[in-house]
Order: sequence, then C-alpha cells, then structure tokens
Amino acid sequence: MTVILGLTGSIATGKSTVSKLFKEQGYPVVDADIGAREVVEPGTEGLNKLKAYFGDKIILPDGTLNRSELGKIVFNDEKEREQLNEMLSQHIRQWIMTKKDDYLKQHPVVIVLDIPLLFESGYKDDVDQIMVVATTPETQIDRLMKRDGIERNEALQKIAAQLSISEKITLGDIIIDNNGTVEHTKKQVLKWIEKIKPNSCIK
Repeated sequence: MTVILGLTGSIATGKSTVSKLFKEQGYPVVDADIGAREVVEPGTEGLNKLKAYFGDKIILPDGTLNRSELGKIVFNDEKEREQLNEMLSQHIRQWIMTKKDDYLKQHPVVIVLDIPLLFESGYKDDVDQIMVVATTPETQIDRLMKRDGIERNEALQKIAAQLSISEKITLGDIIIDNNGTVEHTKKQVLKWIEKIKPNSCIK
C-alpha cells in the first residue's frame, strides 16, 4: 500500500531541498507550486478569475500573470490574500488530486504531496503522514533575506503570512531538521524512507 506523504514547511526552511531528495531517490512528487502556476496560465478559469477581481494591472503584456504585482497586493493585505486563496484553492486541489491518482496507478512505496500551505489549505486529512521541514526562526529569516535579497522587515512580513514553523512542528508526524548541511538533511530523509519500506501502510 502506498504511503501518501504530505511534505511541508515554512518559507525558506528548505522544503524544496527535501522535495528534490525524494525525486533523486525515484519517488513521485506532486508539487503544489507547479499546480498553482498551471491553474493560472493564459486562458484558464483561474487566471480569468484573478483578472476580474484584481484588474489588468496583474496581467503582463503577453497575457501571463504578473506574479510580482500580485505578490505586492496579497502580502500587504490579509483580506486580499484570503480572496486569492479562495479563488484558486479548488483548482489547485483538483490538480493535486488528479496527479496523485495518476501516480497511485504505479503503486509506488510513497507519493509525496509537496504543499507549502498544507495546514493552512486543509490538506491534513488527504495524507497518511506529514513531514515538516524546519529550521530555527533566525535561520529562516537569514535564509529568506539572502534568497530574496530583502530587508529583515520584509522577510518578517512574508513569514507572518503563513502559519509559524513552531506551530507546524507540533502538527507534523516527522520533523526534518534543516538547520545544517544538505547531507545531514538527506540522512534524515533516507532514514524515514527505510523505515516505511518494510511496512508501507504505517499511519
């Protein structure tokens, strides 16, 4: 029986690193970020909804979504962020579940649902186990500032837009400590994979 693993973290805690490790080990990964992009491609219902609500200012001359402009709006306004999530959540969920069902036909040991807002978007009951990739708050802030080239206040604002990593740790089944090297993180992931191999119906 395939284990459906929900993989999450908070911004700049290193979830993408762990997602990449699963791919390197040959396990299927359903990346919600890819789904979120695909459901707002030109001509989609998702993009049409956003254009109708936010206006032409979020559309680039080539007809694609201006992510930078949309990001400025939603990161500075919680109500607008909630509105964005409400408009796209069902489209993204359908995309994720379709991909998951396609992979299930291959009967892998594990399918990874890589979902940044797993808890916030209500996917907890769709998975068997939840892996949270975590760092200390200071490591998270430092990495985000370096990654995005932003000041501390802006980094804190982005972090505040999500459930805190400390809260996610309490809700997770497996916690991956990503404060150190990639090799240290990899060892933890491989250890979990080995644990589920003999008994892949662990809940």
